[in-house]
Amino acid sequence: MTPLQDDGFSLAAGFPEATCEQWQRLVQGVLHKPGRGATGAAAENALSTPPEDTLSTRLEDGLRTPPLYTAGADDIDPGFPGFAPFLRGGRAQVNALDGWDVRQRHEAPDNEAVLTDLENGVTSLWLAVGADGLAVSSLDRVLEGVLLDLAPVVLDAGADTLPAAERLLRLYEERGVDKTAARGNLGADPLGHEARTGEELAFAPLAGLARQCAEEYPGLRAFTVDALPYHEAGGSAVQELGCSLATGVATLRALAGAGLDVEQACAQLEFRYAASADQFLTIAKLRAARRLWAKVAEACGTPQAGGQVQHAVTSSVMMTRRDPWVNMLRTTIAALAAGTGGADSVTVLPFDDALGLPNAFARRIARNTSSVLIKESHLSRVIDPAGGSWYVERLTEELAHRGWEFFQEIEGAGGQAAALRSGLIGKRIDATWSARSDALARRDEPITGVSEFPHLAEEKVSRRPAPDRPGGGLPRVRRDDAFETLRARSDAHLAAAGHRPRIFLAALGPVSAHTARATFAARLFGAGGIEAVTTGTFEESGATEACLCSSDDLYAEQAESAVAELRAAGASHVFLAGRAAPHLTADSYVFAGCDAVAVLSATFDRMGAS
Repeated sequence: MTPLQDDGFSLAAGFPEATCEQWQRLVQGVLHKPGRGATGAAAENALSTPPEDTLSTRLEDGLRTPPLYTAGADDIDPGFPGFAPFLRGGRAQVNALDGWDVRQRHEAPDNEAVLTDLENGVTSLWLAVGADGLAVSSLDRVLEGVLLDLAPVVLDAGADTLPAAERLLRLYEERGVDKTAARGNLGADPLGHEARTGEELAFAPLAGLARQCAEEYPGLRAFTVDALPYHEAGGSAVQELGCSLATGVATLRALAGAGLDVEQACAQLEFRYAASADQFLTIAKLRAARRLWAKVAEACGTPQAGGQVQHAVTSSVMMTRRDPWVNMLRTTIAALAAGTGGADSVTVLPFDDALGLPNAFARRIARNTSSVLIKESHLSRVIDPAGGSWYVERLTEELAHRGWEFFQEIEGAGGQAAALRSGLIGKRIDATWSARSDALARRDEPITGVSEFPHLAEEKVSRRPAPDRPGGGLPRVRRDDAFETLRARSDAHLAAAGHRPRIFLAALGPVSAHTARATFAARLFGAGGIEAVTTGTFEESGATEACLCSSDDLYAEQAESAVAELRAAGASHVFLAGRAAPHLTADSYVFAGCDAVAVLSATFDRMGAS
């Protein structure tokens, strides 16, 4: 039965059957009809280019999203939730009964904040302990009043994992928590810690925790396979997948060496992934991760032990420091993708996470994001809602194949530890981030509120500083890094001069001729914190540089004289909004796809802004 049929009645009855070739011809006609810009040889080349290539979206790792997906002979059987290959979910019911676990992260010893979260929708706690969080000795106080048999606790303690885990287990005993009722994760992750800090941790002492959990605490896991260090260093979805697989396999080997069988070892692992505002990529990544881990379990001879337990965390890389309110929108989309992608637990970072420790309002919005998605939008009631979509299934499969290839490359280099220490992983991620940084600088990957639609008059949001996170390993990046540097230079100019750096937009002709490019120029310069002045004369603007804005036709008639007038009025540098042409005499040009960061940095240098 096709999607258009129901009990023998076809909604397509009476319509001729459409083919891909017909679609291609129709789209080709629209793309290359007269007046769309291409002429001569360029037009001939465009006509010979398949419309799928013209309309495709390029992703990282050589992946491509075409505009049209259809059923194919190579479509795989996704199986059933809770059964290998676990594509549709690690458990049969996935999150359909009560929704996903709403897990909130805490870095400060704030018992009131912990209790407030648990009383208002949070279902588990993720505690940063040690050098980048609260002290091990404060665990008792932070968890005062918490019903430890009801609220799972997940530790993230790095080098302090052993003492933190011992303190938590002792706390369970002191408070009379039955060992079968304890839930959560002790958070051992030696390779994740090494990726973050460059510091090597031995597996052997931590493997003892896994043995103890396997023998005494059936609801408690000992190890986290954390892919966040690779995402936070600028890695792609494929690199996240490959590194998580290699880390998981290395952990299985260590646990097997400590005496656990494969099924016991798999039961000790929880995998942590980033969820970004790229909704479908996040859904496909989580589905691909389950498929890949099922393949590892199958290779180990225990296919039904391959149900990957997933903890998704909204991406810190996508969070911005300017206009942080927009982060609420980003994290909502990311949480939606994580939940519909089948994550067992979801952490929504507060919108002010990039600024320091979140306040009560930010924590409330973070936990309520999941509450709305689960309780009001009922997203968790449908298991794997994206399953069956040709787009999502194909993207899942492509990510799985590329992730497996990267995993094999890491294994060929000696495994995750060796690949980290040799610099292989760092080099691969650096290359990925370099390409992405170029797209960010050119605004091909726009950042709302930062590189697009900046709000220069916003009041800066301040928060208490968060604990310093140890470095020494892979770097930590954010998408707004380059623009944040520019905005800091603008802030310094504002503090010193009483106003932001200014540029005068000189508009030629009627509104219809200059509005588009004037708006473009104002947003481009605003992305760096340079205020566009659009009224009065150049002399009245207080600016030292100007940008000419109009149509190509008016440029041909008036640009040369307009540039001369601006220079005579004192403009030390004249931009033109549009691409360079032989008859134009501006000092430089700004246009869609230009390197905005380079343009703005050079502008600040000329203006003498620190």
